[in-house]
Amino acid sequence: MFRGITAVSLDVKGRLAMPARQRDLLLETDDKAQLVVTIDTQSACLLLYPLAEWEIIERKLEALPSFNPATRRLQRLLIGHASEVEMDNQGRILIPQLLRDYAKLDKRVMVVGQGQKFELWSDILWDAQREIWLEEDKVMNAEGLPTELQHISL
Repeated sequence: MFRGITAVSLDVKGRLAMPARQRDLLLETDDKAQLVVTIDTQSACLLLYPLAEWEIIERKLEALPSFNPATRRLQRLLIGHASEVEMDNQGRILIPQLLRDYAKLDKRVMVVGQGQKFELWSDILWDAQREIWLEEDKVMNAEGLPTELQHISL
């Protein structure tokens, strides 16, 4: 389970060093730490999956009917942008330039744990989006929580 948020630096070659605690978790499940990075189709960020987790998602995507235009678009975007990456001995991964451009990754990257995957955000985009979400949360709380969230104690 990947959780938490950490700011890391992206070097001039496009490599980022995974935070130590996340790196250790990745190495527990796969001693080569093989990962897949792809775009998020809803936000300007990247999704980073351990290879085994990605393969489950990929099989589900491939099983969808490709005659449905929305499904085909999703397959093209997620599978088409998927790139296999591997951590080097220093715990760094190389993010392909095309994906860095999509997510506007420059020097500072936010690594956000999301359970079975990570999101990689530009620090500037993350800060801006977080503010939007917090404002939306205030409005939602004023209007009442959705039924699914009313029974969760935080």
